[in-house]
Amino acid sequence: MQLSSKQDFQALMHLFLDPLKPCYSAGRARLHLGETGVTYGQAAIELEAFSRPLWALVPFWAGGGSDPAFEEIYRRGLAAGADPQNPEYWGECGDYDQCFVEMAAIACGLLTVPEKLWDPLSDTEKQNLARWLDQINHHQIPECNWQFFMILVNLALKKCGMPYDPDNMARGLARIDSYYSGDGWSTDGASPQKDYYIPWAIQYYGVLYSKFAADTDPERAALYRGRAELFAQQFIYWFDQNGAALPYGRSLTYRFAQNCFWAACVWAGLEPFPLGVMKGLIVRNFNWWLEQKMFDRDGILTIGYCYPQMYMAERYNAPGSPYWGMKSFILLALPDDHPFWQAEALPLPELDAVKPMPHANMLVARSGGRVTAYAAGVNEGHGHGQFPEKYAKFAYDTRSGFCASRSREVIWQAAPDSMLAFVIDDNVFVRKVSLSHQIQEDRVVSRWSPFPGIQVTTTIIPTPQGHIRRHEIDSSWACEAYDCGFAVPCFAPGYLESTAGGQASARNRTLSCTVSGSGEGTVIQCDPNVSLYSPNVRIPAVRYAIPQGHTVLETEIKAQG
Repeated sequence: MQLSSKQDFQALMHLFLDPLKPCYSAGRARLHLGETGVTYGQAAIELEAFSRPLWALVPFWAGGGSDPAFEEIYRRGLAAGADPQNPEYWGECGDYDQCFVEMAAIACGLLTVPEKLWDPLSDTEKQNLARWLDQINHHQIPECNWQFFMILVNLALKKCGMPYDPDNMARGLARIDSYYSGDGWSTDGASPQKDYYIPWAIQYYGVLYSKFAADTDPERAALYRGRAELFAQQFIYWFDQNGAALPYGRSLTYRFAQNCFWAACVWAGLEPFPLGVMKGLIVRNFNWWLEQKMFDRDGILTIGYCYPQMYMAERYNAPGSPYWGMKSFILLALPDDHPFWQAEALPLPELDAVKPMPHANMLVARSGGRVTAYAAGVNEGHGHGQFPEKYAKFAYDTRSGFCASRSREVIWQAAPDSMLAFVIDDNVFVRKVSLSHQIQEDRVVSRWSPFPGIQVTTTIIPTPQGHIRRHEIDSSWACEAYDCGFAVPCFAPGYLESTAGGQASARNRTLSCTVSGSGEGTVIQCDPNVSLYSPNVRIPAVRYAIPQGHTVLETEIKAQG
């Protein structure tokens, strides 16, 4: 899709949002998009779907855009949803309520375009909405990026002349500041893993705060802007020259939210890179996504990644969740004559071939435009679903994606790409979380245990063609282990696979992976729909016999794409 002018980006927003118009409820406060369940009830599910389009519509309106149908939907919807007497009332909140997440988009609307969302309400409707939003000040919220939802709500209540809680806001800002690690990275509260919640949450909301509170909190606003500039120097390494961003971590169903940090920087007047470079990052990422099968037949975004896929979903992925990606449309608030609209989309600047990111728990390598991140396996252990797959594989790659297991009962259902998978009594055990790790200049070292009685120290060393894995294994069990390469689409043009001695290879016309070692080469025929990138994949691997005692293995993975 041609993406250059403001009209081009407006057309893209309409491509995403216009199919929603027939799906709003009679009172306009709810949006029903599907039947799959999550950990919260139907009212919150339908509020989520109602709220998230505002991440695009609010900047669209702020930048002079007009769509009378959406304006009518959201004027009526806000009035109905916040009215306790209305059958579409969003409800009273409890501790850790999902509704708090969805308040953030509404708050940004009140801060940015009150003439669209606040001024048209009657006095009673304003009181209802303010009371409903204020619930976030009277309940427990998680110690993570959710603190920013409360902060944004209080900023909005203050701007609208309604009661707000400055003390709670101050406590929330102090918590956000306590998460900072270095190099622009923070943790997402108590969770140790680093993932997209830093660019599309902690950093994104920090940039918003730096604008909304520029006059009232100038010191912190400047701090957040400086951290965003610093973070950008690292985050750019997560983007492939073809537009793909690193498939890694949780909440990947938000898809093109991957580029919203760059959009927020442009909106806030930050230029960690020239405007053309940031425009190139945004445009290429959007266009990469538009090549994927992410819509259903009605044009509604699905849960999944490159196609509808539930195995990778978290327990909080509701039918409306993917519309969090609308945050990238903050660009639409830019005035018509902003230089961004005239800028040429430039390629990536020259970047280091290998980039240690100790504050992100990974080493990132670039070769032939592709990005491979060698992760240390740092995560909270028992998270929201499929955390070993999302954080603990040895390598994550922009050309290959990764697999989310269907089960761990047999190797073809486990689909353990980029993992050393131990098979014990027909069950598959992999690295779930590292016990310790080191990010060095040219390698990643981690110590982990897949199963009681088995201890492994793995060293990953990038090479120009791929990487080498060295495993030191101390096992109380005699078993077998598969050292697996990247997943390769098998129903693709030109697909071939081969095994010979200690080598296995799978390739098609656009992608190849060869795995070599001292064991037996094999190709794992995975169950359908486990890969984030393709419904049907196979994984080249080397199978090793693991005796009791001490064993040292070395496997080489070569990949092209």
